[in-house]
Amino acid sequence: MKHTNLLRSLVLSLALVAGTSAFAQISFNIVVAPPAPLHEAAPVMQPGYAWAPGYWAWNHDRHIWVRGRTIAQRDGYLWVPDRWVEQGGSYVRQPGRWDRSPEAKPVKYEKLKKPKHDNGRRNNGKDGQNH
Repeated sequence: MKHTNLLRSLVLSLALVAGTSAFAQISFNIVVAPPAPLHEAAPVMQPGYAWAPGYWAWNHDRHIWVRGRTIAQRDGYLWVPDRWVEQGGSYVRQPGRWDRSPEAKPVKYEKLKKPKHDNGRRNNGKDGQNH
């Protein structure tokens, strides 16, 4: 509870200082480790979609669980889930992101062939004659 009150006082102090200057930035350190991730059963994915698992987010003075969700797949990329990283005694959330897959192969596009010209004659399909 001491960490919570200390953090709350720090945030309020920073907010007061930020209110006096238009260019002030608020940044604070989260020293409370997130709980272990909750287990969520991923649904069966339709082609073209991927599962982004849930994660712990920081909300004022505590961690809250953000449920997993279905997202549109990006060809040649893998979803790297949200995670928390410890840096110098504080915890920083790294948001989920798309990383290029090592197995990804460049997409090959076929060149479109130019249509063959018929010297200006067309068949309108009504009488079978060229006009």
